[in-house]
Amino acid sequence: MPRLALSPVAPERADADLLVLPVAAGPDGPLAPPVTAAVLERLGADLAAVTGGAGRFTGKLDDVVLLASYGALAAPAVLLVGVGPDDGRSPETLRRAAAVAVAAAGKAATLAVALHLPDDPTGVALAAVAEGTVLAAYRFQRHKSAPDPGLAAVTLLVDGEASLATAGPVLRRAEVATRATLAARDLVNEPASRINPATLAAEAVRLAKAAGLEHQVLTGAALRRGRFGAVLAVGGGSATGPRLVELRYRPPGAKRHVALVGKGVTFDTGGIDLKRGAGMDGMKDDMAGAAAILAAVTAAAELELPTAVTAILPLVENMPGASAMRPGDVLTARNGITVEVTNTDAEGRLILADGLALAAEAKPDAILDLATLTGSVVYGLGLGCTGVFGNTPALTAEVLAAAARAGELACELPLLEDYRRFLDSEVANLVNATNEPGDSVQAALFLREFVAGIPWAHLDIAGPATAKEARYYQPKGASGWGVRTLLAFLEGPR
Repeated sequence: MPRLALSPVAPERADADLLVLPVAAGPDGPLAPPVTAAVLERLGADLAAVTGGAGRFTGKLDDVVLLASYGALAAPAVLLVGVGPDDGRSPETLRRAAAVAVAAAGKAATLAVALHLPDDPTGVALAAVAEGTVLAAYRFQRHKSAPDPGLAAVTLLVDGEASLATAGPVLRRAEVATRATLAARDLVNEPASRINPATLAAEAVRLAKAAGLEHQVLTGAALRRGRFGAVLAVGGGSATGPRLVELRYRPPGAKRHVALVGKGVTFDTGGIDLKRGAGMDGMKDDMAGAAAILAAVTAAAELELPTAVTAILPLVENMPGASAMRPGDVLTARNGITVEVTNTDAEGRLILADGLALAAEAKPDAILDLATLTGSVVYGLGLGCTGVFGNTPALTAEVLAAAARAGELACELPLLEDYRRFLDSEVANLVNATNEPGDSVQAALFLREFVAGIPWAHLDIAGPATAKEARYYQPKGASGWGVRTLLAFLEGPR
């Protein structure tokens, strides 16, 4: 992760490999904000001339022009980056503009960036540029013998000394949020040979100790005594036994308590109902929900957010071993509900059932779960959007608003009551899966059975948890989706 810093220095004195400046899209062509106009004047350059004229550079998003400074500035080169029209600019467009700058910067080790200027009294634009820059610079290279050095440092230029006081806390919040997102990406990008229930639980304990969180890990006999029948059944086929991690953040004077439950299937073969080879590719990402929640709760403690959090991470590896659960088995979840296993590849909702039941016992004000749960949600919403189900309209709206502030795409999906009948079993209380269409809705209805009527939202992140191609500040691979949404949610409405 590149180091982030603030500086009130004038752009012409910014000491970096590359000075990054904004250009807006006007009705008649590109427009240079004051910070950019002052630098161009120092270079003796004309905006129309350096951007090529004739519509080649309009100031829209994705436009870039690289200029040499020829000694007129401390930085040897200037990168002009389009930030779009003034009336359509948002934090998300600035995140993307910052990502475009990182891509265009090539092998530059240091950047001085002023994309958020001139007007940013609340620091929202500064935070967006910082987030986009850091997230775009991410590369997972820990297993490469000769990793690329990457971007080392970014200085965000602010408008004078007076702006530093307000910009400091804004930058710190962005730094913590992006570092947590990158930590979640790292966990998901690791191969399953390195991340299994035991090693992920150990990493959770390490992070909890560093953040000052209360924590406990249940395994083996403790899971049996705790009546976690679903977790034990799903994890029974793996040589690495299941774990259940509970983390508790209790800030002084907290007026709200939120429970977070994350699906932690460190690798999903499908179990006895074995996936095809193509379907198994990438199944190391089936613990992305747990990774996001682990990163978010430790970041919440670092930021001293005002909401108490109980984080529950059921961790399993779904393998077709000698002790694996079988189709037709009946298991009993922690809250006493019995489930007939009709598909061993519908394992995520089973371990979440135990986690949600435990969360409900703490009587929180709200429960949120994150899970790479169903392929159906991907067919409905595509790879870039999370489906949000909830039993309380106000909570669902709050989650969607938090996702919008974070710049993470999410859409509400309905809990269709008529589909509940598909979950009835002839031999138990519920089946875990059906052959009926609408599996994402049925999975959400299944989970609702375990929240004891507490306000609850289910976030199905099967689509955006992993990117198949790089786009703006999302490199190919794990996205860390949900970390920034959860932090925005735990901060409370703005």
